[in-house]
Amino acid sequence: MKNFILYTLLASTLTLGSCTKGFLDTEPITELTDENFYRTTDDAYKALVGCYDGLQIVWAGGVSLPVATEILSDNCFGGTGNSDGFGYQMLDEFDRLRSPADQNLFVDNWIAYYKAIYRCNMLLGKLDGIEWGNKADLRPVYEAETRFIRAYLYFDMIRLWGHVPLLTEPSNENIPQADPNEVYTVIANDLKFAIENLPATSYASQPTATYGRVTKWAAESLMGRVFLYYTGYYKQTDLVGVVDRNAALNYLEDVINNGGFSLVENFAHLWPASLENYVGEDNKETVFAIKYTFTSDYDGNTDGNHWMVMFGMREQWSFPYGNGWGGATVNPKLWNAYNRNDSRRTASIIAIAEEGINFTNQSKQREYTGYYNKKYSPLVDENGNSIAVNKGGVNFQIGQFQDYVSIRYADVLLMAAELGSPNAQTYFDAVRRRAFGTNFSAQPVSQSAIMNERKLEFALEGIRYWDLLRQGVDVAASTIAESTTVLNGGQEVRKTISAGKINETNGLQQIPNNQITLSNGVLVQNAGW
Repeated sequence: MKNFILYTLLASTLTLGSCTKGFLDTEPITELTDENFYRTTDDAYKALVGCYDGLQIVWAGGVSLPVATEILSDNCFGGTGNSDGFGYQMLDEFDRLRSPADQNLFVDNWIAYYKAIYRCNMLLGKLDGIEWGNKADLRPVYEAETRFIRAYLYFDMIRLWGHVPLLTEPSNENIPQADPNEVYTVIANDLKFAIENLPATSYASQPTATYGRVTKWAAESLMGRVFLYYTGYYKQTDLVGVVDRNAALNYLEDVINNGGFSLVENFAHLWPASLENYVGEDNKETVFAIKYTFTSDYDGNTDGNHWMVMFGMREQWSFPYGNGWGGATVNPKLWNAYNRNDSRRTASIIAIAEEGINFTNQSKQREYTGYYNKKYSPLVDENGNSIAVNKGGVNFQIGQFQDYVSIRYADVLLMAAELGSPNAQTYFDAVRRRAFGTNFSAQPVSQSAIMNERKLEFALEGIRYWDLLRQGVDVAASTIAESTTVLNGGQEVRKTISAGKINETNGLQQIPNNQITLSNGVLVQNAGW
């Protein structure tokens, strides 16, 4: 097996893990082949579930994007245990020499992404052979959902690695990386198809059993995100000739006017740490989420949120916050960036001293700052028992079940404002008014004001790094770079992140080195790595 494609395709079968809550709950398929599958509408549905399952597990191993992108941004340091390897510091400092043993840090993710894309490509190639009968109206819907998933996967990959092989059908060829414009063309056309072929069912009218499935609104929102990133990072005026600025704005306005979404009244209630006040999953602000549940085990079911444990306080709980591995310790600059009247600060960040938490594990924590991620923290009951385990999870590490909310309605509002909506001030004010409540005071909308608002609104949700990069690598580098003091095992050490390293890599990450070796040099490593 000479390259990642062969490795991926031979490893990726029609076996589907039982997935998540709602429509994704299904039994595994273990004895099917290309020859006896993809015949009926039921086969098509199960294959579609397999595509969602592929998306669900891309972060089950390796380094998840929600964790990695916070470390890459100015929000967090690498953290982890004081005796652990320095892979997360390598990410944080954009320096391969920081951890020479970790040159394949993202290999599990690379393979998982291509496995998921294989599933999507396989289903797309088989749709014409399905006996649709009197359910022909399902065909464009299934294709739209599958193409959205493929677009989502490629968008993750192209942002992270910058140069990836492009596969739009199952293949075992050893192909070089595509020009980024080719990848973005596929992404844009996939999303455009999804927008045009998914029903315009508002949030209020969507059956609860279908929560988690791709909607027209999710596709329109992701198109807006892709447009802003592509035109910003590559300094273009439109999205590869497929979508211009007006079209991107129109998509977002459609979500706002017809999607049926709205802001949850209290920002803190968006997150499980608010306990009895938590509004729950699939709430009116969730436009798209990757679904998880607690049924992961060590026998092949990979349904849980396997990455959230990285955000937990290092090997210590303090009700309601559960223990974890202390990754992505929050930079005090983020805490200090909030106005004291901004409710998002205490809703987003676990503040050890400010909350009176008796944290005694500084000797085990690297890059301790006194701040952790509250939005995606494992939770425990008052006796320190994992909520995930209480619900039936086999282990708190793999049984976390909080969904990853990829797109919130607040994001749609701020993207539309950024793209120049006539209602920009109204959208901007709505987000800020919720944050400040009775302390709200109007602020003129502007590009810089919107970017600052996005920093505060979406802190620790895996968005900030991409917002920095799309303003220019030089802007990202100068913002992220710093020299400060952190605690390693309770001892003060100097922490330096160099702008030069970020510029050298163009903000991209290292392609797993073993994949370059397997390709016999067909794949080329990114600059700076």
